[in-house]
Amino acid sequence: MDNGGIVQDQEMVEVNFSKEPETQNLNEDEEPTPRDQSPGNMTYGIEDRPPIHLTFFLAFQHFLTMFGSTLAVPLVLFPAFCLERDLVAQSEIIGTTFFVSGLVTLIQTTIGIRLPIVQGCTFAFLTPTFAIMTLREDCQVIYDGYGNQSDEYIKEKSTEEWQSRITEIQGAIMVASVFQVLIGFSGIMGVILHFIGPLAIAPTIALIGLSLFGAAADKAGVHWGISFLTMALIILFSQYIYGIDVPCLSYSSSDKKCGVKKYPIFKLFPVILGISLAWLFSFILTATDVFPEGSGARTDARIEVVGQSAWFRFPYPGQWGTPSVTVAGVFGMLAGVIASMVESLGDYFACARLSGAPPPPSHAVNRGIGIEGIGCILAGAWGSGNGTTSYSENIGAIGITKVGSRFVVQIAACIMLFMGTFGKFGAIFVALPDPVVGGVFCIMFGMVTGVGLSNLQFVNLNSSRNIFIVGFAFLMGLAVPSWLESHPGAIDTGVLEIDQIITVLLKTSMFVGGFIGFLLDNTVPGTVEERGIKAWRKQSGSDADDEVTVDESNCYDIPLIMGFLEKHKVFSYMPFLPTFKGISRRSRKGSKSSNGDVEQDI
Repeated sequence: MDNGGIVQDQEMVEVNFSKEPETQNLNEDEEPTPRDQSPGNMTYGIEDRPPIHLTFFLAFQHFLTMFGSTLAVPLVLFPAFCLERDLVAQSEIIGTTFFVSGLVTLIQTTIGIRLPIVQGCTFAFLTPTFAIMTLREDCQVIYDGYGNQSDEYIKEKSTEEWQSRITEIQGAIMVASVFQVLIGFSGIMGVILHFIGPLAIAPTIALIGLSLFGAAADKAGVHWGISFLTMALIILFSQYIYGIDVPCLSYSSSDKKCGVKKYPIFKLFPVILGISLAWLFSFILTATDVFPEGSGARTDARIEVVGQSAWFRFPYPGQWGTPSVTVAGVFGMLAGVIASMVESLGDYFACARLSGAPPPPSHAVNRGIGIEGIGCILAGAWGSGNGTTSYSENIGAIGITKVGSRFVVQIAACIMLFMGTFGKFGAIFVALPDPVVGGVFCIMFGMVTGVGLSNLQFVNLNSSRNIFIVGFAFLMGLAVPSWLESHPGAIDTGVLEIDQIITVLLKTSMFVGGFIGFLLDNTVPGTVEERGIKAWRKQSGSDADDEVTVDESNCYDIPLIMGFLEKHKVFSYMPFLPTFKGISRRSRKGSKSSNGDVEQDI
């Protein structure tokens, strides 16, 4: 799912509607070599391995590309978890988030979809999380209840409170993600997609961003000047000067000479550059005492966390306690799981197109969705407070760099794992001034909203039917949660568990808007073209021909075990394995029937 990519998404749109990139075919005995760097060809394909020094540079680039979105999610969650006073715990959760992202990315690229696709935090789980937390007492009320107790008592009770909250979300994510695992490995994803179109997707995704405006406003309102500076810098880099290449030192391995080469720095790293410069400006104003003591805009407001945090800390499952499960939490989190799952489908085909790989066959898509579900379960077990999903911004970076190497992304995953264990890394970003965070939130949540609205490009908006559905879905997605927020206890069926389930679902704006869009789109009469179903499926690749060639199929094979899978007939009935016979495919190289003839159609 898209999680805030800025310029990269522009590049993806340009590529999606152009012809497919041509890839260089290699003979069996030839070593992979860098491809022609013309716009239509990849510099390094999915199976290629760039030189080791270049690999680390490209991998670190992927890390920086996913950095902004991955950092934003835990920062926006901390107030809901009553974690604003425990800065060391905040740094540990940020480290856990990066660690889990690296772990799931490594699993996905190795045995999952096997495309160079990065996994990271998802905004889709934020709204359900906030809805679940509204069932609990407000954090400020809890703080006030401590009274004049000792600091040790307050710290102990505060720890118990935030850990009980995060373990409840852990349990909800883990159980709800079992649904995604079943959908993926059972192979029924294609059946579900027949009923989901742009008019359901648009309000579901867009309402994620719209429902989070309060969190952005609270952080940005600490000092609107610094927030506007942060936003202005990111907008400047990503929208105005993204085409300017910056001269940088480079080294040519072939000539063994140093030189100067221009790189699209502003296009690749607009968020991290904006954060860095705004942070520097805040530091200058702090050092000159322009910001008074106690101001949230000061860079030293939380600087003590850097000294308090450990240098290295290895995250482990259950580190905050045993996950707890509530029925209301599980049902509420399902809305985020479904939204993340559908968006990831489009990401798979976009990643394949931009990395020069063939469209992923059904077994690879099923396996990818299933592994994402397992990734969310792992995220819940480790206690990141969120799940994982595919990152569109990193897919866009592949389109820009023309490097679609799976190996590069796997090295990037290793960098994430290391950064997740480096305690000071998370602590540094806990110390980020609130208005800088608020500026980033405004940009990120705006992009998520825009991505949701972009799905309407496939719909006939001259149709009164479609205008009614999308407008009504958006309005109700905002109105119902707002009404419930101001009328606590309005849902009273007499059964507490049912009350909680209904309350959480109706407080989740993305569920309300998405469900209404889904229901009306499938019941109000309309043609496939009018509803945008045909164009959307064509663009996402969900109606692509499953038949692939011998050479193309190999990049989606699971390493090391293909021989074993092909020897046992039972594996041909599993829709997530390359040996599945339920789709029309040509035989893979060397696969022969019992009479010695190569099978051409399984």
